[in-house]
Amino acid sequence: MDLISQSTYKITKMDCPSEEQMIRMKLEGVEEIKGLNFDIPNRKLDVIHIGDRTLFEHLIQELNLDTQFVESSQINEFKEEKENSKERKMLWWVLAINFTFFILEMLFGWLSKSLGLVADSLDMLADSLVYGLSLMAVGKEVARKKKVAKLSGYFQIVLALFGLIEVIRRFVNVDETPIFQNMIIISVLALIANYISLLLIQKSKSKDAHMQASMIFTSNDIVINIGVIIAGTLVYLTSSKYPDLIIGGVIFLIVLRGALRILKLSK
Repeated sequence: MDLISQSTYKITKMDCPSEEQMIRMKLEGVEEIKGLNFDIPNRKLDVIHIGDRTLFEHLIQELNLDTQFVESSQINEFKEEKENSKERKMLWWVLAINFTFFILEMLFGWLSKSLGLVADSLDMLADSLVYGLSLMAVGKEVARKKKVAKLSGYFQIVLALFGLIEVIRRFVNVDETPIFQNMIIISVLALIANYISLLLIQKSKSKDAHMQASMIFTSNDIVINIGVIIAGTLVYLTSSKYPDLIIGGVIFLIVLRGALRILKLSK
């Protein structure tokens, strides 16, 4: 009987679900690997495997995520990790909240002439796509996962570039000031929704990688919501379009960065 080992890696650039999916896809099909345990907050990966770690280690290094081997040890037994239906249900609730507020913020963003709200809606969509990819691709073949990742990535890039172009256009040609009331009200609602999502995830007390990653993403969303609220307040105080355009540009860049990460999944 082959000995089962656990090799631990420190992956400096693994800070969200997109890197986790990159690694899963890269290592999928390696027969020696029996399990992967991701610790995204601490940026660590445990690989449960038989045989020598050099059989798969070079595949992780090829992703250029600044991977360092930490240690390897033998384990007595390995139980195949079963899917936790409660955690999946919890994550679907978070996905539903993200997608609902994508629609809501997109709608009120255009009606209010606020690129801050539009950009925040795309950030919500970006999160939904990453979470959806990690859940819906379970059990699917590698080619299917890569196709979904590529389509999601290109879709987000197009939206982000369109948003950045619109930011530049409004900086130069448009004198309209966004409706600050809608900016603040919708962002406060989104903030409350994200806070509820965060409480739900924390309540689960789960160590599952997807749940930990969701906690990180939701915390980031709360910071972005606060940024849009501040921008709306500054629009009110200054009667200027610039606070909205600045926060919108920053968020579009965040969405673009996330899209480029997702595209790596398709390679």
